[in-house]
Amino acid sequence: MPLTAIQVLQTKPTNKTQKLFDGGGMFLEVTPSGGKRWRIKYRFGGKENLLSLGVYPETTLAQARRGRDEARKLLAVGTDPSQQRKVDKINSKIAVANTFEATALEWHHIKMSGWSKSHAETCLARMKRDLFQWLGARPLADLKPPEILAVLKRIECRGTVATARLCKGIVSQVFDFAIATGRADSNPASALGAALKSKIGGNHPAIVDPVRLGKMLNDIYQYSGSPTTVAALKIHALTFQRPSEVSGMTWDEVDLDKALWTVPGTRMKRTLQGKSNGIPHLVPLSRQAVEVLREIKPLTGDGLFVFPSERKGVSIISSNTARMALRFLGYPDHTPHGFRASARSLIPEQLHIEKVVVERALSHGSDESLGGAYDRSKYFDARVEMMQAWADYLDKIRIGADVLPLRKVA
Repeated sequence: MPLTAIQVLQTKPTNKTQKLFDGGGMFLEVTPSGGKRWRIKYRFGGKENLLSLGVYPETTLAQARRGRDEARKLLAVGTDPSQQRKVDKINSKIAVANTFEATALEWHHIKMSGWSKSHAETCLARMKRDLFQWLGARPLADLKPPEILAVLKRIECRGTVATARLCKGIVSQVFDFAIATGRADSNPASALGAALKSKIGGNHPAIVDPVRLGKMLNDIYQYSGSPTTVAALKIHALTFQRPSEVSGMTWDEVDLDKALWTVPGTRMKRTLQGKSNGIPHLVPLSRQAVEVLREIKPLTGDGLFVFPSERKGVSIISSNTARMALRFLGYPDHTPHGFRASARSLIPEQLHIEKVVVERALSHGSDESLGGAYDRSKYFDARVEMMQAWADYLDKIRIGADVLPLRKVA
């Protein structure tokens, strides 16, 4: 007779082990100590075997029967249930080891040897902030396109379309690595780009209208936020260097008496070889830029960085801090990187300065017309004049002067 739930519950231990059979080889084993364990007896390859189906009451009678039925299905197709369980345990361990986070960290460790230190750190920080929290503990085999897309959409909803696309690229590369190392059969992130917003024009948001740019500068100069943040925004505008170069500026890179900022090759946006062997990028400082740095020096001059972070455990101000300040001031369509686009557009248009001089100031090495690697002093005098003319122009539009072309600088 099949067992009943009441019978299982009420069976008391005796001085001998009891076996209460349910059918199909399954029985409840009741030990003298009171323990109750479900087992199934079966024959495979001419030998008798026992398979545990769980412990009562954690495993109910109904659950034990389902386990028995699954075991008998395996026997019907010539598979030993005990061996299959061992295989399942191995696969489970492999799945746990092959989580997205574990695989991503291994991929990062291998790839970072060919990356610059800053790129490696940025990539790792991006994974920790935007991916691991939701995908990190998930086995690669369980991750499907809808789940990954939901994480990318979460990033996109913050207004960081470019970051969402960068994270999609990271996930895709991790899965390509997993496929190459035998941990995945397909890449569920490969086609997700079609479901993400496009980055308009492929450029960073920037204001290139002189009137709006002047208003934004005026708001920055009136901003009552952190002095470090305000100073960093001013330097972004006056020097139009990359956000990472501005935020990482150190006092030993700056010579205020010579009005010169020397950015080491290791901090420039270059290949790993270019960082190691490239020459520094020289940034002439206008009178206004020198004034900004002299004003901030009593606050930060005792430390290494010109723009240190106010957050504990973080060394320098992040470009996101400046970006959020611009958003707070009402300029979500402009980023710290956008000052480069503003300068690149307005300097030739408003100051009538040759494009090649602007490109040198932007630390764009060369193009077909410029030839190979650029000389550190190439166009330097022209850039000195241009940086001062640009700072004067920004002052004019900031105080509301007529936006008129200035005298051409040779």
